[in-house]
Amino acid sequence: MATKAKPSNILAIRMKNNNIKIFTDGDQLYEAMIKAIQSATKSITMESYIFASDSVGWDFAKALSEKAKEAVDVRLLIDSAGSFFYFSREMRYFLKKNGVKIRFFHHWSWRRPFHYNQRNHRKLLIIDEKKAFLGGFNIHKQSSFKAYGEKHWRDTHISIEQPIILDAARTFENFWKSHLHIKFSWKKRRSVALAPGESKIYQRHMRYLYNRIWPNAKEYIYLTTPYFVPDIRTQRGIIAAAERGVDVRVLVPHKSDIRITKWAARAAYTPLLRAGVRIYEYLPRMLHAKTIVVDGKWTCVGTANMDYRSFFVNHEIVLLSRVEPLCAKIKEQFLDDLTHSEEICKLNWPLRSWREKMTETIGKIARRLL
Repeated sequence: MATKAKPSNILAIRMKNNNIKIFTDGDQLYEAMIKAIQSATKSITMESYIFASDSVGWDFAKALSEKAKEAVDVRLLIDSAGSFFYFSREMRYFLKKNGVKIRFFHHWSWRRPFHYNQRNHRKLLIIDEKKAFLGGFNIHKQSSFKAYGEKHWRDTHISIEQPIILDAARTFENFWKSHLHIKFSWKKRRSVALAPGESKIYQRHMRYLYNRIWPNAKEYIYLTTPYFVPDIRTQRGIIAAAERGVDVRVLVPHKSDIRITKWAARAAYTPLLRAGVRIYEYLPRMLHAKTIVVDGKWTCVGTANMDYRSFFVNHEIVLLSRVEPLCAKIKEQFLDDLTHSEEICKLNWPLRSWREKMTETIGKIARRLL
């Protein structure tokens, strides 16, 4: 495997009482997360959709175990479906033996089979209630250049310090205790805030938040998502923005890890292209980042995809920000990704083969399950 060093790809944004860093490289993120774990003196709370028993996962398991042996309160919440094929009994035994408290979100139960369909898709690490990491990166080697080589996944993650850490800690506590409906409020003076996928006020909170973005955009909407399967209301919002002259661009992976999701995504292209939305497919490797930037004034970074599962089924967490340097960095990264992408040509799109159209029909039929 390739092990050559890569240049730093971290942006540090210093604000009053609120420092933010953005990571787009897995090795740099994992190194920062493990250093943060090693610095903990009181508590470590961590949740991940995928926590794999590979080289990356074992690095985290050893770091968590060392802190647990030092009497730091270490709790790990893993999604039972997301990590089903990745998390081994050996790792589970190792962590428990060393004092790490582990819980699995929504185990399979014959008594509640439909309960299993609702997953915890959040990725969150909180250190001493002073620093938090969140975003699209799972804990697995596919996101590591050192472990996976040139084909490692392209993703985006954020680290942030007070004052919203207490909000992040509260969301973890609620999930640890199986209290899944979180009260969410946006304070007008806040430049950053956390948004859960569901709230006590609005069950489909993520779709509600995203659908408030489209009507307010005036100049541009730049959207990156690995799984683009928008519902009808979201499609209409995006189309309406493009039709009134907003520069709407959507970036999705050319090579998806879930083939049928790509079919479903392509089924949505025709009406969007017709309305003037520009769609790009990222070529080099799997694209797993989930970001939105609007007019350089708003940005969203988190775990939510633009699909039915994130909007209606799974639990997600997103950082909303109006910090202009962060917006600028997300925009810069988006435009850089476009240089490694291929734009879908509106004129050539109707000329695709009957096989492609057939797979899109299959994806469209299955889109609510993806």
